[in-house]
Amino acid sequence: MVNAMEKRPHERLQVWQVSILLVEKIYYLTRKFPKEEIYGLTIQMRRASVSISSNIAEGASRHSKAEFKQFLFIARGSLSELETQLIISLRLKYISSNECQEIMELTEKTGKMLTGLIAKL
Repeated sequence: MVNAMEKRPHERLQVWQVSILLVEKIYYLTRKFPKEEIYGLTIQMRRASVSISSNIAEGASRHSKAEFKQFLFIARGSLSELETQLIISLRLKYISSNECQEIMELTEKTGKMLTGLIAKL
């Protein structure tokens, strides 16, 4: 049995921790989107953000560095998808430029960390 205080491999990764913060921010942000977007942009943004941290976690559990890198590349793809959705949200005036900038800074940080981890592997 795993000790509840013992962290899993992905939980020790700073990029995973930052990506979880990104998920939280996206969920809070999309709560105020119009109700007609619940099955549109809202769900897409939430899924993309969850996909980032999920792929980091899944990759960290793989047995080879090559497999881990592949999942990190998928996470980067989801990150790009989320950035595009943020721009769309801004243009549709669902979010303010300040909100967009704040989250874009977090996506940029996540992207740099993913790039660094990929290079390290």
